[in-house]
Amino acid sequence: MNKSLYITNTLSKKKELFEPLNSPFVGMYVCGPTVSGESHLGHARPYVTFDLVYRYLTHLGYKVRYVRNITDAGHFEEEGRESEDKVNIKAKLERIEPMELVQKYTNLYHDMMDLLNCERPGIEPTATGHIVEQIEMIKIIIAKGLAYEVNGSVYFDVTRYAKDNDYGKLSGRVIDDMIAGSRELDGQNEKRNAADFALWKKAPPEHIMRWPSPWGDGFPGWHIECSAMATKYLGATFDIHGGGMDLLFPHHESEIAQSKTVSGKNPVKYWMHNNMITINGRKMGKSYNNTITLREMFFGGHQLLERGYDPMVIRFFILQTHYRSTLDFSNEALQASEKGLQRLLNAFESIDKITPATESSVELEKIRTDCYKAMDDDFNSAICIANLFELARICNSAVDGTESMTKEDIDNAKEIFDTFLYQVLGIKAIKKDVSGDMESLMKIMLSIRDEAKQKRDFSTSDKIRDELQKLGIAVKDTKDGATWSKN
Repeated sequence: MNKSLYITNTLSKKKELFEPLNSPFVGMYVCGPTVSGESHLGHARPYVTFDLVYRYLTHLGYKVRYVRNITDAGHFEEEGRESEDKVNIKAKLERIEPMELVQKYTNLYHDMMDLLNCERPGIEPTATGHIVEQIEMIKIIIAKGLAYEVNGSVYFDVTRYAKDNDYGKLSGRVIDDMIAGSRELDGQNEKRNAADFALWKKAPPEHIMRWPSPWGDGFPGWHIECSAMATKYLGATFDIHGGGMDLLFPHHESEIAQSKTVSGKNPVKYWMHNNMITINGRKMGKSYNNTITLREMFFGGHQLLERGYDPMVIRFFILQTHYRSTLDFSNEALQASEKGLQRLLNAFESIDKITPATESSVELEKIRTDCYKAMDDDFNSAICIANLFELARICNSAVDGTESMTKEDIDNAKEIFDTFLYQVLGIKAIKKDVSGDMESLMKIMLSIRDEAKQKRDFSTSDKIRDELQKLGIAVKDTKDGATWSKN
């Protein structure tokens, strides 16, 4: 078992040696999507990041219980419009049942994750499937004097909790600043303090998603959902909790407060957070019109994209930057990653073209060691990929005859590529898109045919048309020139 893996713990702000609570078993919880709409580019980074973590831990021999939830109710901004959950709002807009909406976008989410080659989690609980657990947890928090009920809603008493606990340690926020910075919006008049957050919200008459509770019909707060599901499947304390940096506050900070109140223990040993994605240097947002869905990313159709990109290009691009660094998307950067990935894939395919030598001029063991060192240093996929590019250079040189590789070297090169590029980084071979090549080729063919017609060489022009017809390509002459279509 590997004893040299270090993880940057957001809670301590330090790199710490990874020592599971109950090795070789590892419990990992990752905040999943709110399925009120299509998965977008921002969803790709955390799920690729923690897929990498899962893959590497599994490769090292750990038995990982990977839990990633589906938020299908109750996700509302604490100070948002009427504190109405996002699924409920979208269901009304689309004029369908909330669970119909949830199923639609959950299916799309799974489709997009499959294309990104993200492993499915071992357990994928839903918020609506764990209402009982959430209510029971809220009861305990009330019994311990750290939550209170007002008009059918229940709030967590942050100020009282903070007297004996370090609320704000994870996010680095000071509670006095939180209170001072809170806006006077919906629900604030019910709270004892502005920093308090909802555990349960009373459902107004028009609210579709509602459940009975000791405090009346309502729906859960966003934060309590993850505390309840993580505790149920991973216990009061578990190894890794992951998510994007945007979840640091209030979501993860509130999770700690709730879970610690119930169990008396710190719920997570290692907190991990991936950094944000920007597009052409700008934060993603509706006001910038730069929120790109994953379907648009893969198949095109967004004004900021020159074309669609293979999901493996997106995955590779994400992994070329360390997960804790900001990642900026642009067409130029994606096309550079596309070329880089193809270079690695081509190098792997070319290994079989190497003629084995009796003596070696290469050192591959250092590359293998350096790949492990990179991954052990807080899952540094960027450095790991840099070492794979060096391996690609060596393989290409061996094909050209400027380096010599023995049979053992060739086998080692294949094994290093297979371990790190395919297994750990999760890359698959790209299906080459020939549509662009086809378009260019047909443009040339129709140009040649047009020249033949202008020279009154109708036998040649007809032959081109007839031969293309045999290949299933129909050519049609119009007043604006010839067009073609695939039958």
